[in-house]
Amino acid sequence: MQGRETEALSVRESEAERKEREHEKDLERLKLLRPMDDDFMRGMLKDDMPLAEFMVRIILDKPDFRFIRFETQADLKQVTGARSVIFDGLGTEDSGRKIDLEVQREDKGAEPERARYHSSVLDVENLEKDQDFSELPDTCVIFITEKDFYGDRKPIYHIERMNITTGEPFNDRSLILYVNGEYEGDDDLGYLMHDFRCADPDKMHYGQMADRARYLKESSEGVSQMCKIMEDMRDEARAEGRAEGVSEGEKNKGIKIAIKMIADNESDAKIRDYTDLSFEDIQALRSGQTVTA
Repeated sequence: MQGRETEALSVRESEAERKEREHEKDLERLKLLRPMDDDFMRGMLKDDMPLAEFMVRIILDKPDFRFIRFETQADLKQVTGARSVIFDGLGTEDSGRKIDLEVQREDKGAEPERARYHSSVLDVENLEKDQDFSELPDTCVIFITEKDFYGDRKPIYHIERMNITTGEPFNDRSLILYVNGEYEGDDDLGYLMHDFRCADPDKMHYGQMADRARYLKESSEGVSQMCKIMEDMRDEARAEGRAEGVSEGEKNKGIKIAIKMIADNESDAKIRDYTDLSFEDIQALRSGQTVTA
């Protein structure tokens, strides 16, 4: 009994030491974080609708822009079994338009299919079963990308559907914007993108951006908030890693079962039912190819 208690105490001490090490690293990392970084932007926008309003006002070049509602890390999934989406920032403009504000450092996170999915989720989440399709609200998905995603040196890329045959707009009232985080123009958007890339609040153009960044980096409350956000994001990453590991393990198990069933001359349909492998994977196994998780 004493040996197990000693071992448990050692595990707790090791866990405490790990958390302390991570906390010290977080404090050092916090000094270098910029609004363009996911975790810092999460802190910048949290409980600060006026700052989100300020950013969108510049991006849309709409001085009178107003949010009536705004939340960060909104988790949306109305369709059972569909992939959920966690929006960096989700707001409702005073006109009723739904605004999704996203910061994407990696090109992989800004692919057109992702923007399309975000736009579609906004639609699904904002139309009840008895409503007419004409009652869908206007939507706007804004991706602020660290790099110039389309490489054409434009400050903003506007994406809307159009009727290719007639050359006329499709007018479905959905808009997708890609904001070029590399833009350095001598204008409001150029100054905003500078602040997005800046780790030092004293070097930011906009006082509203600088004040919020300074609060998160220098005040005890802000630092505590940021450390919690970084810890949460680490936990989320670990959970995703574990889920991927389980998924890979299940597929590897299915592959082993499929190989045995192929040897027993079972049908593809039966193998699929038992293993959840795709017909393509089953055919590859039949031909002797290697299938990986």
